[in-house]
Amino acid sequence: MAHTVFCVRYQREMEGLDEPPFDSEFGQKIYKNVSKAAWSEWLERQKMLLNEYRLQPWTPQAQQFLVEQMEEFFFGAGSGLPAEYVPPAQ
Repeated sequence: MAHTVFCVRYQREMEGLDEPPFDSEFGQKIYKNVSKAAWSEWLERQKMLLNEYRLQPWTPQAQQFLVEQMEEFFFGAGSGLPAEYVPPAQ
């Protein structure tokens, strides 16, 4: 049976992640409250943030920034886009 959660992003019951994304309390919070669809949406946002801010993901500063953005994306007002961001042409 699939793991289901009440997704904080979509505000409805949805299929959850197969396992916590991190071995931490925050990873458990995501596992219990974020759907696979919302997590996929976050991964795309994370790529955009890494590219727009030219972050090096192995640095502690970039990791802390991404955790703060993730917290806001799922549990806050919804992480905003960088001011200079221009969406790709369709």
